[in-house]
Amino acid sequence: MNRSPALVAVVGPVEPALLNAFVEHYRGFGIDRFLLAFHFPENTPADSRDVLLTTCRELLDRPEIISSGPWHEFTNTALREELRARAGEGWHLLADVDEFQCYPASVAETIAAAEAEMVDVPVVGGVMLDRVAADGRLRPWAPEVGLDRSYPLGGFLTHRLLRGDPRKVVLVRSGVEVASGNHRSPGRRPVNDPLVIVHHCKWRGDVVTYLARRAAMLAAGRWQEQSPAVRDEAHRLLAHVEEHAGRLDVSGQAVLFGPVTMDVVPSWWADESRAIVDTWRPPAG
Repeated sequence: MNRSPALVAVVGPVEPALLNAFVEHYRGFGIDRFLLAFHFPENTPADSRDVLLTTCRELLDRPEIISSGPWHEFTNTALREELRARAGEGWHLLADVDEFQCYPASVAETIAAAEAEMVDVPVVGGVMLDRVAADGRLRPWAPEVGLDRSYPLGGFLTHRLLRGDPRKVVLVRSGVEVASGNHRSPGRRPVNDPLVIVHHCKWRGDVVTYLARRAAMLAAGRWQEQSPAVRDEAHRLLAHVEEHAGRLDVSGQAVLFGPVTMDVVPSWWADESRAIVDTWRPPAG
């Protein structure tokens, strides 16, 4: 069986440098088939859209899908499923453009190990490790500096501060259901141990403005939501940043940030990430 998966990703209006870093990262794993869908909310400047699409064409050829309009909570899921249908049979690697997965072995070896498990439909899982600047500032980054050096600290911000679901389905076979946000496959647990590190490089640039607008549009009903979870997580982040003078608190106890890189698996990763997957439950109220 061909164990080189098709990469499936839905991309928002990000900086072109991030798309370039994303493609380079996964090409380093031997991924040679990228199926990307771009969705641009109503307020996306035309020049930003054009530059990003040009970058995609230079890197990969044309995007599979270009979409625009309201960002409803189901938008990314619908686009992802269309991409998976186009990808066809076999394994799919699922990643958001700000997610940089790191595997303990090669992707092919990870898939082979999953297929060897005594499970009818194996799913390979990961956990988000949120990457932030050393001083907690939500600043842009420069391609010549790179993501690792720009955001040298890692911690479970999504899990511990935002009370969001940090779990991720990273590899899954065609036809297997995956929930919104790639957080889980209903009725299935990841078969891999250790879990894949998903370096989550979301906390950069104008993320505060972006989250504030998303929360406002959802609250006003202009964008449709499936639950209040997305708004709640945004409000927790915004409140935290306001409390800490526009920064993330990187020295406090809410999130125990520490130095990490994409080249090294921390000694604590296997135990802590597995505990999160084994115990995570949606927040009660």
